Amino acid sequence: MKYAILLAYDGTNYGGWQIQKNCITVQEKLEAAAQNLFGVKTAVTASGRTDSGVHAAGQVCHFKAQTEIPPEKLADALNMRLPEDISVLKSSAAPQNFDANRSAKRKTYCFRAYLSARRNPLKDRFSVWVKGGADIEKLRYIAGAFVGEHDFKAYQKSGSQVKTTVREVYSVNVETNGYRGSTDVEIYVCGGGFLYNMVRTIAGTMLYFAQGSLTEEDIRRSLEQGDRSAVGKTMPAKGLTLESVDYGFKLF
Repeated sequence: MKYAILLAYDGTNYGGWQIQKNCITVQEKLEAAAQNLFGVKTAVTASGRTDSGVHAAGQVCHFKAQTEIPPEKLADALNMRLPEDISVLKSSAAPQNFDANRSAKRKTYCFRAYLSARRNPLKDRFSVWVKGGADIEKLRYIAGAFVGEHDFKAYQKSGSQVKTTVREVYSVNVETNGYRGSTDVEIYVCGGGFLYNMVRTIAGTMLYFAQGSLTEEDIRRSLEQGDRSAVGKTMPAKGLTLESVDYGFKLF
């Protein structure tokens, strides 16, 4: 039988989602927990790979297992075998043709930063300090430049091997909140798929624009000509969280 789980994890101590030789990963921990529970090696497929240090609030995975545990109780059974920084939030039976990766219609990531004159250690695990201020209205304005189908060649990690760098972004939204002398910024990016480092580079480019380091013409050129020199820096992984995955139907 096929099952689906909704997974949250703090990516700080992991080399990303996918199993690798030289570091501990989320997939490794989850598959070990599943093997301990079911007594056999169990492959777990996620909606997509998150990079080293990236977090997830709504990662979706699927696996096959033979068990008498009710589908909704699998979350508790797995959590008993998982470390504290990984948790299964929900579990359910899944359609037999469901694939957590291939069935995904859209994904939403959030990049979190805080604008402040000084670093706040209580924010540093899940957001990135941006020293000084930024024009929030400019940040909201430039968000629209990334919506639609574009060639995001300039926004991927150098040396990445993909068939095409064209991606469609459905929405980019900016939310802010003032708190104890700083401004918390959340940049939500929803799309059908993303290149390696794409969301973190979009966030960096938007912040550079809001601080006056890039012009609107720079950003237009980066999208129309693939000019890497016209984008901001790739922001640190700790600020990025996979928020949700949409399949076009209710899974949990």
